[in-house]
Amino acid sequence: MKKSLFLILCLGASGWLGVACKKGSGEAAPAIEKKAGASSSAPAENAGADPKLVRIPADSPQLQQVRVEPVKDLDMPGDEVVSPGQIEANPNRISRVLLPLGGRVTNVSVKVGDRVKAGQVLLMVESPDGDAAIKDYIQAEAGLADNNADYNKAQHDYDRLRDLFEHNAVAKKEVLSAEQGVAHTRAGVESARALRDQTRRRLDMLGLEPGKYGQKIAVRAPIGGRILDLAVAQGENRNDTSTSLMTIADLDSVLVTANVPESQIRFIRIGESVQVEMSAYPGEKFTARVKRIADGVDPQTRTIKVQAELPNTGDRFRPEMFAQIRQSHQVTSVPAIPGSAVVQRDGRTVVLVEKERGAFEVREVKLGQRSGDQVAVSSGLTGGERIVTDGVMLLMK
Repeated sequence: MKKSLFLILCLGASGWLGVACKKGSGEAAPAIEKKAGASSSAPAENAGADPKLVRIPADSPQLQQVRVEPVKDLDMPGDEVVSPGQIEANPNRISRVLLPLGGRVTNVSVKVGDRVKAGQVLLMVESPDGDAAIKDYIQAEAGLADNNADYNKAQHDYDRLRDLFEHNAVAKKEVLSAEQGVAHTRAGVESARALRDQTRRRLDMLGLEPGKYGQKIAVRAPIGGRILDLAVAQGENRNDTSTSLMTIADLDSVLVTANVPESQIRFIRIGESVQVEMSAYPGEKFTARVKRIADGVDPQTRTIKVQAELPNTGDRFRPEMFAQIRQSHQVTSVPAIPGSAVVQRDGRTVVLVEKERGAFEVREVKLGQRSGDQVAVSSGLTGGERIVTDGVMLLMK
């Protein structure tokens, strides 16, 4: 028992002494230096990495989905007015159709959206007032005939008395009295003729022929254009001649009405051309001419109403369509890029500039005016540099 305990103590002491000897001899130093070198090599691999540089292997399929194009110098406006608005029918080319006489609507020959010509029949009306108008004309014609007969008789009496007076057969006062009779009957003829002409013009306006009772009245289009609304139906009895039955608008040209901020109204002049863009026709631009600038300022929005006339070729424009006008001044050549190339990152506006195949620099830029899908770059890029225009988000993940 004592011998075994002695052997264990001796072995433990010899092991401790061996370790202590090795520590003192320096044989373990190379191993320690190797481990220290291995731990310091990891940060050295990333020491040259640029946080503003995005790299993708040149043979990566992801790179095939990225489009790179050079920055181009484009003519961009320096002072530009862009104001929202809408399409409106020209109020000088709008007509509201009324009934000329009260009566029963026997036929309506148009519907909303139809294009009509000036003078085209829109509806037919059966009215007793039409027969009354014919009767008035016949009476006026008869009255004119009676007045003509009175005038002829007075003229004949005057001629006879004047002949007798020349032969001293009658007194002069009888001649003067006959002359007054001629003047009186002549005035009657003129008055009767005016009444006859007035009643005839009424028949012409109603489209009625004299002497034919029971005629229907045709209501015709006063102007050519499109039917915007319709408020009458066949079989209705209408006695109110002040209520509109339908609205016709000539849309060969329309108005673009926009609200321009008062701070920019100095750039707009009557008679000059402005560009018009519409959400209904993206990518297309149309030319209108300024016709009116309002005299007052809207106190709520601090804007001034501007109206420009736009030819409606092909009937493409409809009232109430959304639009905007654009007026540019002082055009200069500046670097411009597509809007698809711009990304907002960490509160900055950046683009990706190609440095080499598969390497892209994240560069902050400042943008200027926008024209269509192009936006001017005021700083950060120069013409000719190659940037990513499509697939930016694939690289910014």
